[in-house]
Amino acid sequence: MRVVAVEPNGFTYSFLLSGCARSGLLREGEQVHGRVLVKGYCSNVFVQTNLVNLYAMAGADFGVGYARRVFDDMGDRNVVSWNSMLAGYMRCGNVDEARRVFDEMMERNVVSWTTMIAGYARNALSACAELGDLRLGRRIHSYIKETLNGKNRSLLISLYNALIHMYASCGVIEEAYEVFRWMPQRSKVSWTTMISAFAKQGYGQEALAIFQLMQSLGAEGARPDEITFIEVLSACSHAGLVNEGRQFFIDMIQSWGIKPRMEHYGCMVDLLSRAGLLDEAHDLIENMPMKPDVAIWGALLGGCRIHKNAELASHVAPKLVAELDPDQAAGYLMLLANAYATAKRWQDVATVKQKMVEMGVKKPAGRSWVQINGVIHDFVAGDTAHKHASSISEMLGKISRQVC
Repeated sequence: MRVVAVEPNGFTYSFLLSGCARSGLLREGEQVHGRVLVKGYCSNVFVQTNLVNLYAMAGADFGVGYARRVFDDMGDRNVVSWNSMLAGYMRCGNVDEARRVFDEMMERNVVSWTTMIAGYARNALSACAELGDLRLGRRIHSYIKETLNGKNRSLLISLYNALIHMYASCGVIEEAYEVFRWMPQRSKVSWTTMISAFAKQGYGQEALAIFQLMQSLGAEGARPDEITFIEVLSACSHAGLVNEGRQFFIDMIQSWGIKPRMEHYGCMVDLLSRAGLLDEAHDLIENMPMKPDVAIWGALLGGCRIHKNAELASHVAPKLVAELDPDQAAGYLMLLANAYATAKRWQDVATVKQKMVEMGVKKPAGRSWVQINGVIHDFVAGDTAHKHASSISEMLGKISRQVC
């Protein structure tokens, strides 16, 4: 249009911004926004609504922040503008702000109500996943099927993704896969969530089978990204699939043009370390294009403990300790002490524990939840202030005596 000197109008910019929003092209959308400002279409309600949607769909706090600025500058708003703002807050998990927007709306339609219901359900499913509350998760699943089917397909996709995560976190991987199988439409997140679900439950081969199917489809919605490859490499690590992991790491760079992040290197170091290929893992760390973080040194240290390589652990220790701050030191220092203990280097164990005393760090207390008759009970190791502490200790004593 510009080459043949045809002047774009408000409709042109609206369609351009809509296309950028739907395709996740934030950078290009920002460039269109610049031209909107230059050409004076910033007061057009359709253009402004698509700008709100563009930034709201970008997710994260910065995206919703930009969307809110455009929204607040609008002199005239329609229900679509309000719905875009509502969905943006729900997308980044800010339920309170979403409810505030919903309460302020003068007009609501089925999309408004569906967005709120789906948002609350998605956040409830996340809580169920964290607490392992399978009963409530199943009730929410039934409610979704009865209430929301056919209302808004894009919202249902995100809900189905949350259901997969919830079922996998509760240990019922078969039900997670059933949700995935019967999804009417899948997004990139759907595929990645299913790969992650299989990987975390120890089904490495099944995770890779899903990944192979994802690649074979070749659709834009099924194109793997950097997050997908983190889950794929993690699956290889948990399943001990060293050769496959090496090949996926190479393919990620050469075939998909994805630049490895710290997390990808961390997965590879963990994979090689678990397999006992400690020298290869160490070489990979030394040749990384960025400075390794404590998680990467910790993965190598974990391999040293498993394979009783105290010599390499001694080499890693100074680099690890130098990077630690007291808030995160305890776990890694205990890992180092265990590596020395495995090799029966008791003096080194004592030195590490003395270091912990000097830094003022303690091993964090274990925490667990259990659900009994629909009530979630929270327990912390060593919590003598718990109202049932004496009964708990008595029961633990009985169990310990029976085990012995």
